[in-house]
Amino acid sequence: MELDIKDLHVATVDGKEIVKGVNLKVKSGEFHVIMGPNGSGKTTLAKAIMGHPGFKITKGNIFVDGKSITSLTPDKRAKLGLFLQFQNPVEIEGVGFVNFLRAARESITDNTVDIKQFMGEVRSYTEKLAITNGIVGRTLNHGFSGGEKKKGEILQMAVLRPAISILDEPDSGLDIDAIKVVASNVNDIMKDHGMGAIVITHYSRILSYMKPQRVHVMHDGKIVAEGGKELILKLEKDGYESVIKDKE
Repeated sequence: MELDIKDLHVATVDGKEIVKGVNLKVKSGEFHVIMGPNGSGKTTLAKAIMGHPGFKITKGNIFVDGKSITSLTPDKRAKLGLFLQFQNPVEIEGVGFVNFLRAARESITDNTVDIKQFMGEVRSYTEKLAITNGIVGRTLNHGFSGGEKKKGEILQMAVLRPAISILDEPDSGLDIDAIKVVASNVNDIMKDHGMGAIVITHYSRILSYMKPQRVHVMHDGKIVAEGGKELILKLEKDGYESVIKDKE
């Protein structure tokens, strides 16, 4: 799969422009990182790619394998192979966590899931993610800790096996051990299934356990700098202002 974002402008439904002309191309198997200060438009970009109804594209386009997806609903974009890990996963009391995972898999593949085989797969991933068995029998995100919510999103990604995943701050709220576990599992899923990834983060800690091929820095709705891991080192040393001033 190739995700191609061209001159994308995104505004809230009340007309406030947040993303102001982003160009980005990501293919399956590639690992990109988007960094930037708060309010730079990173999360809005992620939600716009998945078709969040709270935002509207005012200019530009989003293509998957050369075809525009801007008119598609989020579920149809997911069926194409796109996945978004939310920065703040919602709690849905009364919806069983495993039932949700099964329904999500069936909706993406249009195939009925073999329960026994599926549960074995889920248990395998819960072990890899160091998730306690108790999470399996609970309702979706209800009463989950911040770390459990983030790991639950990674488990969902593993079950759905998307072509390209957008991970919105997968490291926020996690301790050092949990960051290592999440990073390791993302690396493994990319390697095993050829998944492409866009990781959105403020900090470089999680990136020390990953090997991004391309780093993009957003500020005021635009990508203001691009590079490899050397750009991460520059940000660690000099902060965001260094690359923002260079652009200005």
